Amino acid sequence: MAFKNSPFRFQMVDVSLLDPDPEHVRQSINEEALKGLTNAVRKLGIIQPIIVRPAADDRYSVIAGERRRQAAIQAGETQVPVIVRDCSDEDALEVRVFENIGLGVRSALEPRDMATAIQAIAQRFASPEEAAQYFGRAPTWLAQATAAANLSEKVTALLDAGKISSTGAAVQLEKLARKNEAKAEFLIEQIEQLPDGEKMSKKDMDEVLAPARSEPAEAAPSPAAPTPSASQPEPATAATDTPPWEAPPEGPQPTPMPRTKVNPGKVKLVAELLGLSEEDEETILARLIDEFLSLRGG
Repeated sequence: MAFKNSPFRFQMVDVSLLDPDPEHVRQSINEEALKGLTNAVRKLGIIQPIIVRPAADDRYSVIAGERRRQAAIQAGETQVPVIVRDCSDEDALEVRVFENIGLGVRSALEPRDMATAIQAIAQRFASPEEAAQYFGRAPTWLAQATAAANLSEKVTALLDAGKISSTGAAVQLEKLARKNEAKAEFLIEQIEQLPDGEKMSKKDMDEVLAPARSEPAEAAPSPAAPTPSASQPEPATAATDTPPWEAPPEGPQPTPMPRTKVNPGKVKLVAELLGLSEEDEETILARLIDEFLSLRGG
């Protein structure tokens, strides 16, 4: 019987009766990401039931939800919600793949939506430190995670109009505005004048912002004009404003290698699976990154 036609039942089961499947496609689990899930389970319990199938000796084998099983154990849970279904090994493999790549099952939140949701929760607490502690993260993470929820109206409009390619690029532009308002305004005007269908990519934004990054933190005042207040050294927290899922590595960057041309057939296939246009490879890549981070719990 096919998985979609198999009978199922919901029940609470002792977590000690759940066994990992040695043939599970997920052979490695990020320990740091698992700590975050454990923190969530400790506070809220298992939100989504674990999918299991009957095994020998009244035990159950996990079909989907191995990370939840491990997090429940680490969080000290004894009973967990499960959905019991009979299925073949072939069906179990397909369920695991489709359950994790987001094809109609789940999809990572758009970065701004995630940032807004995190900020709404953080506002319940008396301080950023308390809010970050609730998420099991450092205060610097909270600043990164909510940066996209505080974009200015101009930058938001450009992002909504599709003239900025990613939330990370938008956050970079906001950061520039705090450091050099005049340069940011000039760049915004340039982006506004882009023809419909064209956008400022994160790579282009990096190239534009590179000179600003190389400028000294405390520039000497010009004799011709007073130094604007926006050119004062940035607060220490400003360096953390890029969303964690798009944060560039610190330190000097190596010279980028020439980009390898991706097989057009593969691009078309991935675009169809994600419901995107095959002509926009950058959007496809950004979506794949989101799916990967969702899979790894990032």
